[in-house]
Formats: sequence, C-alpha cells, structure tokens
Amino acid sequence: MATIQKITPMLWFDGQAEEAARFYAGIFRDASIDHISRYGPGAPLPEGTVLTVEFTLEGQKFTALNGGPQFTFTPAISFVVNCDTQDEVDHYWDALTVGGAPEAQQCGWLADRFGVSWQIVPEALPCFLVAPDPEKSGRTFAAMMPMKKLDIEALRRAHDGEEG
Repeated sequence: MATIQKITPMLWFDGQAEEAARFYAGIFRDASIDHISRYGPGAPLPEGTVLTVEFTLEGQKFTALNGGPQFTFTPAISFVVNCDTQDEVDHYWDALTVGGAPEAQQCGWLADRFGVSWQIVPEALPCFLVAPDPEKSGRTFAAMMPMKKLDIEALRRAHDGEEG
C-alpha cells in the first residue's frame, strides 16, 4: 500500500490547473504529473473539464484544482526553493518569471504567471543572516533588501565586508 503524504498543498486555479502543473513540472528536474481527474456529468463545470491535477516537484506532492474565480493567490503564502548555486538560483528565477507578474518582488520573492508566489533562496543566506557578528548579518540584510533576484556572491561580499 502506498504511503500518503501527510500534508499536500492544494492550489486553487480558475481553469489553469493542468497548464500550471505542466509548467512547474517543466521547470523542476525531479517532477511528474501523477494523476488528472475530470468533472463528471452534473458538475459545476462542463463534463470532461480538468478537476484536479496531482503532481510532484522534488519529492513534494501538490494538487492543483480548477475551482473557479472565487479565490486568487496572494504573496501571503509562498513556496521557498532552496538553491545550492547561483546557476540554480538563475534557473528557477528565470523559469518561474516567464510570463509572470510585471515586476518581481524584492529579496528573491516573485509571482509566477499564475499568481503563485515563490522565494528563490540561496542555501547560504540563512548562515549570512544569522552570523554571530551583528555587523556581518546587518551588512548582508542591507545588501539583500534592494535585490530582486538574489546574488550569492554579492551577499557573501557584503557579509565579509568587501567592497563591490
């Protein structure tokens, strides 16, 4: 018997559930579309319309629901993508911003073209921000605040007190 994930994020879309799931599966290296269910007769949407899409990104299961226009996404909920390298930061940032919001937010935060919020974060950032030396962490924080896409090398230089 398959193990059921204890908590699964459910994303509410207005007709774009399958498009969004396929978009995300095309961005993440370890991704799959696992199951698509469709509305049956007598449902609020036409029979055969996608109801839910179950998909997996990097081992995390998600469900996308075509629920209608009643609800939309806000930045109050976001998905953090932890990245080892600048190339990885660049990959996720560039892919998720394709057709996205007119302007990305600061500090590595963005909204994709469906309005879902993501934080593309270098794994080194928490170490820089919680350094025992408050001057180092303060410089890192000050360098991060105006950034949109986070720059690992610039954050490291700020942390270490280097110019440029």
